[in-house]
Amino acid sequence: QVQLVESGGGLVQPGGSLRLSCAASGFAFRNYYMIWYRQAPDKERELVASVAPAGGNTYYVDSVKGRFTISRDNAKNTLYLQMNSLKPEDTAVYYCRGASYWGQGTQVTVSS
Repeated sequence: QVQLVESGGGLVQPGGSLRLSCAASGFAFRNYYMIWYRQAPDKERELVASVAPAGGNTYYVDSVKGRFTISRDNAKNTLYLQMNSLKPEDTAVYYCRGASYWGQGTQVTVSS
């Protein structure tokens, strides 16, 4: 069955960094756009970043441009999100999505 398992979340101080991972299985990962979403308390889920199947074409929401980097390793069926210069407003549950499936999410909390 399809599985998307996120990891790497946690508590970090403002200005800090985290690297999220999403391990995929059960589908042809290399053939699909992969996307990171996030959902903050009392807010709608929003698209954060996406990456094309071959990895060369990426998209970022304006609020994370220049701070976050999405990447993928098709040999390892893994999606990444490198998050630098984190801000309190980045606090949310982060989800990966691919092939119409969702992961369970990983909590990112940015606080001093």
